[in-house]
Amino acid sequence: MTHSLPAFSTCDFCDAHKGDDSGAFRVLPPVFPSYGGRAAFCGPVSTVKCFEDNTLVKAAVDSPGHGRVLVVDGGASLRRALVGGNLAAAAARNGWAGVVVDGCVRDLAELQTSAVGIRALALMPLPTEKRNEGQRDGVVHIQGVRVAPGDWLYADADGIVVSTSPLMP
Repeated sequence: MTHSLPAFSTCDFCDAHKGDDSGAFRVLPPVFPSYGGRAAFCGPVSTVKCFEDNTLVKAAVDSPGHGRVLVVDGGASLRRALVGGNLAAAAARNGWAGVVVDGCVRDLAELQTSAVGIRALALMPLPTEKRNEGQRDGVVHIQGVRVAPGDWLYADADGIVVSTSPLMP
């Protein structure tokens, strides 16, 4: 499923919300390079919390994405990849706009050709163990920033911002 995204700028969002101390507008730290086929993506958030086990990540991207962004709290582990080429292809096929992983990904060549945004801390070729552990659609903290299901996430070349409500029509 391909669809064009309306143009947006995380810099413009930050300019408009720089005085907002309500917690409704948050900026993720600049530690998430782009690995996917889409450099910019946005959508309502769905979450998975897991540690070195991508069972729930696979279940999420195998389900209809409806233009959402999957935010994966992987505990910032640099020891296992939570998303690879097969899961990126499933995310694109099932209509996910993007995946942000507080952890690692693998299969760079496949990620770059997938029609989905992929952000993560780093590349790691080692896959996860499957233990069927984790939680889905709860509040997570990504690099210390609160992200909740239903928030809106916007990612572009300048960074990633999260808001409790849509930032554009």
